Amino acid sequence: MRASQFFFNTQKEAPNEAELQSHILMVRAGLIKRLGSGLYSWMPLGLRVLRKVERVVREEMNNAGALELLMPAVQPKELWEETGRWAVFGPQMLKIQDRHEREFCFGPTHEEVITDIARKEIRSYKQLPLNFYQIQTKFRDEIRPRFGVMRAREFMMKDAYSFHTDFASLEQTYDTMYQAYSNVFTRLGLKFRAVKADTGAIGGDGSHEFHVLADSGEDGLAYCETSDFAANVELAEAIPASTSRSAAAETMREVDTPKQTACEDVAKLLEISIARTVKAIALIAKDEAGNAKFYLALLRGDHNLNEVKLGKVAGFSDFRFATEEEIRANLNCPPGFIGPVGVGANVTVIADKTVASMSDFVCGANKPKFHLAGVNFGRDLPEPVLVADIRNVVAGDASPDGKGVLSLCRGIEVGHIFQLRTKYSEAMSATYLDENGQTQVMEMGCYGIGVSRIVGAAIEQGNDERGIIFPKSMAPFEVVICAIGYDKSEAVQAATKKLHDELQAAGVDVLLDDRGERPGVMFAEADLMGIPHRLVIGERGLNEGNVEYKARTQADAQSVALASVVEFVQKLA
Repeated sequence: MRASQFFFNTQKEAPNEAELQSHILMVRAGLIKRLGSGLYSWMPLGLRVLRKVERVVREEMNNAGALELLMPAVQPKELWEETGRWAVFGPQMLKIQDRHEREFCFGPTHEEVITDIARKEIRSYKQLPLNFYQIQTKFRDEIRPRFGVMRAREFMMKDAYSFHTDFASLEQTYDTMYQAYSNVFTRLGLKFRAVKADTGAIGGDGSHEFHVLADSGEDGLAYCETSDFAANVELAEAIPASTSRSAAAETMREVDTPKQTACEDVAKLLEISIARTVKAIALIAKDEAGNAKFYLALLRGDHNLNEVKLGKVAGFSDFRFATEEEIRANLNCPPGFIGPVGVGANVTVIADKTVASMSDFVCGANKPKFHLAGVNFGRDLPEPVLVADIRNVVAGDASPDGKGVLSLCRGIEVGHIFQLRTKYSEAMSATYLDENGQTQVMEMGCYGIGVSRIVGAAIEQGNDERGIIFPKSMAPFEVVICAIGYDKSEAVQAATKKLHDELQAAGVDVLLDDRGERPGVMFAEADLMGIPHRLVIGERGLNEGNVEYKARTQADAQSVALASVVEFVQKLA
């Protein structure tokens, strides 16, 4: 490809709305162009990157035995009503009407559509297992689109769906897809980690997320360096340091805390460790009759509530945080000083497992400007009605597999695989006849990759002050030839054209910068766009029979004999 025949639209300044480096650099390098909130055009340079990611994904899916199809982006309301998701999927679903006022949605995912295909086309166990996939545009109406393609409303996704006669078959395909995903991210040159994860709105049983490791990642990941354990913080089990409670050594007493409402400030005032404090979080959840109940969730002062874990505790699937008015009505106290001691029968206490083993702790006194110290269960207040793991893990917690301690890192989710089991097939009557002629419900799996998100995640992982650092497999071009004085020297023109053609013939994705720009401009743009390898040809080097080579990640250039440069480039990683 010749630069004079391509379209570049690089920018020196970052867009005002950009927050993440990937967003800034994708716009500055001319990979994307903003159309509206969360909507981006993929420009020619960016599309080259996107297509390379697609190609790797497609090849690995095909190698895993999946069959590609393409389903409509617009889906009828009736399908979603069969699974009950039309009402519960939420406002992120873009709902539309046709001229006959029939309702549709712009598909955020395709479980209903593929299950409809399966129930109409699959009749016998002899047709199973089957795994279908597509690479297609999805739309989710994010409440706050941001971070460029990382949290866009319209995005490119690979979604696959498998159908099986039994769970054992599903597990086999699940393992195959796990390996296929690992192959994808390895081939794309990304540092990633697969972690156990919550199934979320998709549902089903087991699931794993695949995260590109980056400090800017929105997801917290917990892993053990001495074992294979890894999980999203939302799912990672928090193991208490001790399950036995020490005997009470202090007398409960009021302590004056006139301005201290946060555990950290209370601990500082009392000159104790924050790990000796307990915070109470006021919650509202409905009982079986649908009546609102008031709860106090107790956590150690330095721990944070895990809303996903709490939502899985019986009776808390629809919990919410109590308002200040509800707190005052139930505890006769403003927020900041609330606690579990002396509460009435209208208040139910749920304690995190770590709190349940604490003694002589400090908590709110349910009295403005006061806390209680030396508090103990069984003596000063009843044992908690419910004890559960409801906190986020922290670094140093014991690994749930018992093989070490946990470390934490940040990740950007780029893939997620699910064992759906029969959630959708039962709701939509997707059945088959077994070998005995009996009707059975199909087992299902679901496997998604954020194709466009991978591009942003790769840039978050690879960038510097000069721009993008793309892995070779994703870069818009593998090599750029910077011709110095191209518009003035016939020798440079002839040498660069010959080298360009030879590299192309050798299968190298090469860009010839034949625009006649100054060296600094050519070098800066190549670095900004993340091209991994740069060759520089000028009259001085030609007179010596050399070409200058520099890798994007190296500080210094080196000379390479012009006669052997094609062979040299072919060996580059």
